[in-house]
Amino acid sequence: MKSERPARSLNELTLDSKFNIKELISQESFDVLLRSLNELFAVPLRVFSTDGGLFSEVGPASQLQVYLGTLPGARRVVRETVEQVKSAAPEGDRDVRLIGETSERYAVIALNYDGRPLGRAVVGPYLLPSDGMPPQSLAKCDPLVSTERLEKVWAELSRCDDASITRLVRHLRSMLGLILFSGHRALLASNMHIASVQESFRELSEKSATLQTAYERLKELDRLKSNFLATVSHELRTPLTSIIGYSEMLVAGIAGDINDEQRDFIGTIHDKGEQLLELIKGLLDLTKLESGTLNLHKLDTPILPILKDIVHTLTPTARNKGVILSATGDAGLPTLWGDAARLRQVFLNLTENAIKFTPSGGHVTLSAQIAHVELPTDEEGPAIVLRGVKRPMIEVRVADTGIGIPESERARVFDAFYQVDSSSTREQGGTGLGLSIVKRLVDAHDGTVDIGENDPRGAVFVVRIPCKRLSFFG
Repeated sequence: MKSERPARSLNELTLDSKFNIKELISQESFDVLLRSLNELFAVPLRVFSTDGGLFSEVGPASQLQVYLGTLPGARRVVRETVEQVKSAAPEGDRDVRLIGETSERYAVIALNYDGRPLGRAVVGPYLLPSDGMPPQSLAKCDPLVSTERLEKVWAELSRCDDASITRLVRHLRSMLGLILFSGHRALLASNMHIASVQESFRELSEKSATLQTAYERLKELDRLKSNFLATVSHELRTPLTSIIGYSEMLVAGIAGDINDEQRDFIGTIHDKGEQLLELIKGLLDLTKLESGTLNLHKLDTPILPILKDIVHTLTPTARNKGVILSATGDAGLPTLWGDAARLRQVFLNLTENAIKFTPSGGHVTLSAQIAHVELPTDEEGPAIVLRGVKRPMIEVRVADTGIGIPESERARVFDAFYQVDSSSTREQGGTGLGLSIVKRLVDAHDGTVDIGENDPRGAVFVVRIPCKRLSFFG
């Protein structure tokens, strides 16, 4: 995805002809410059930007023009003088010297920088030291002109010789060049910074759009995967149930007598069918958990009966492997808030794994105790209300003395279909779904499951489930 507005080139940033004097020089700096020149030469100065707006001025207004402007017939003379000054068009480093209709003198200077026009400076009105009394043309421009008043305002006009005006223009240009260079450098730095930020923003926008597209695609693929697994699993259950059912009827002799070898074959079919059915059930549970459609029936549930039932169920399996299986719990444990059937599934999976990876002569222990866990301080929602409060939870540890889990693999064992890459794991087989289902079921109970240290060997899974339902009021 490309940005619709291309980034400005370096040439555009450094040779942009559209900026004006207002972008390069601050009003305060320019006022200081003009005041210093006015103090030296005692001549009014005004600077106009390229759009004709007044940028800065020093020195009093022409009292001659003010007086003539009050007389109806003399206003034409003032207007024509203003138009003369406005229409003056100096080129390059030359200035235009002119005498207005009011007989006042002006020097109009083009302000350029690096070959680009920035505005105009107007020096004046002023008179030469040799200029005497006001011309008769001014006295006759309006019948209401007072000779006495005209001579008075004429005498108040600034006086400066041509040589001084030339020096003023030269000083103005040289000082202005230094200020413009500094301002231009600052403007370039600002433009380059803005361009850099814009380019970074454009790149981030493109990457964000690409990531969003990839994220949407991954969500769609994940949805398709979940639908596929759900559909396939559902379609496999029906024929598989029939296979298991008919194998059981064959073993029971409903279809006639069978010999011992046939019984062994049918028993193998039944056992593998049961394994496949468990895998399909796991896939269905995983897809429901991923899609959020698995319903949990949470109630106040005691934990010790669940653990004892698991020990009773798996004791034959543990005994056949030579593993000692036991369960312990603190007296007076409170109930936890959960779905008993799904919690049984959690601890059954963990215990089966522990037995599977524990060699003969080892131990698998299930223990339950109360734990007070402080809620994270960076959570939002209800946790803000309970910030700093330790929440009571039931902590169940499933510890074994088996082959253990390498520390580098502990962060991934809860991923679906992931198996620790070791010969022992491959020897034991498995689908890699059990721990993923455990993690998701514990999350659905607002709990946590972690892998703790179990020195000197073995593995310990620590599951914490809240004792009470989380709410704003505890």
